[in-house]
Amino acid sequence: MELGAFSISLAVKDIGASKAFYEKLGFKVFGGDISQNWLILKNGDCIVGLFQGMFEKNLLTFNPGWDGNARKLDTFTDVRELQRQLKAQGVEFQTEANESATGPAHFVVADPDGNPILVDQHV
Repeated sequence: MELGAFSISLAVKDIGASKAFYEKLGFKVFGGDISQNWLILKNGDCIVGLFQGMFEKNLLTFNPGWDGNARKLDTFTDVRELQRQLKAQGVEFQTEANESATGPAHFVVADPDGNPILVDQHV
């Protein structure tokens, strides 16, 4: 099962303070909009998303259809197909993608310890 590009999405209290901290670790802003309280930072192949006021918990995030530089892949498994495969294995969903739609969509599952996993397709 190919889930796409991986990042960690952090629920931060102060996006400016978090940005400054991760920049000290060598991360550079890769995307996002600080005025909208979200940024994507990158250090080599490591991607960290900072989100203020958008999520309750930190998330593991996968982006089907993107490589590690947010470039569209020529071929990938659509988020709805991933959802069908996981449902067939008995995985429970917190949020589901609309299986009758096409294009961007997302779903959320949780691991056995309650850690949320967002599968978020932007293409």
